Amino acid sequence: MYRFLLTPRWLGGTALAMAAVVVCVWLGSWQLGRFEDRVSTHQDTKASPTASGDARPIDALLGPATPQVTTETVGKPVTVTGSFDTEHQLLVPNRVLDGKQGYYVLTPLRTADGHAVAVVRGWAPGAPSGSAPAGSAAAGSGSAAEAAPAGQVTVTGRLQANESVGSNGAVAGGLPAGQLGMINRASLLNVLEYDGWYDGWVAADQVPAGLTAVPTVQPQGGDGLTLRAFQNLGYTLEWFVFAGFVIFMWFRLMRREAEAEQDRALGLDPVLD
Repeated sequence: MYRFLLTPRWLGGTALAMAAVVVCVWLGSWQLGRFEDRVSTHQDTKASPTASGDARPIDALLGPATPQVTTETVGKPVTVTGSFDTEHQLLVPNRVLDGKQGYYVLTPLRTADGHAVAVVRGWAPGAPSGSAPAGSAAAGSGSAAEAAPAGQVTVTGRLQANESVGSNGAVAGGLPAGQLGMINRASLLNVLEYDGWYDGWVAADQVPAGLTAVPTVQPQGGDGLTLRAFQNLGYTLEWFVFAGFVIFMWFRLMRREAEAEQDRALGLDPVLD
């Protein structure tokens, strides 16, 4: 009944179906590997508070073509060269690290062309000076960070996305002078009118005594996995479904041909008028 499988037509069709299944499985496995690579990179970035890989100048990631921080560039190691504006250091309250309440120490760094980069030199526990009740353990803790170095420096850190209201304790305003409720370009422009600010901010890897390095902060609305990662996962499922469909159709056609062969053997061929 199944001798038809040895005919040239069926041998060719079977070979074509097998080739299609192999290609679909290979493409699905490749897309799955891409997804796993992206997940692994994302987990490594979250696990390590310091930059991994070779740091690149910030202009290489925030150039004219891509002026804004994206999910592709969040956590990327960068270098920035310039001078700290120590007279305009800002404290960013309500930032939680390892389950503890604290604040960021943000010192603007001026580049040679007059632009500014928001550099978070680290995190300290407690509340910034002036925002906690007098005599409390947190009062005066704004002095926990030593002064930023003078002169030209090169800072190595990780690129971070702009904050928005409700993300990681960010607020729109209502804070004492010298404090910043939200790290983004608009908020910084309202406080310090430089020639221009780079998008996002940089979390320094090397922090002064009394501060803790800030880990990569994922943007609000997602865990940092890019849309491309989930596209890879979707393509994986599609290719495996295609492979299963090819196998299903081959078996269906084979069963139909076998039933036809059985009908012919019993003399049940349809009579044509």
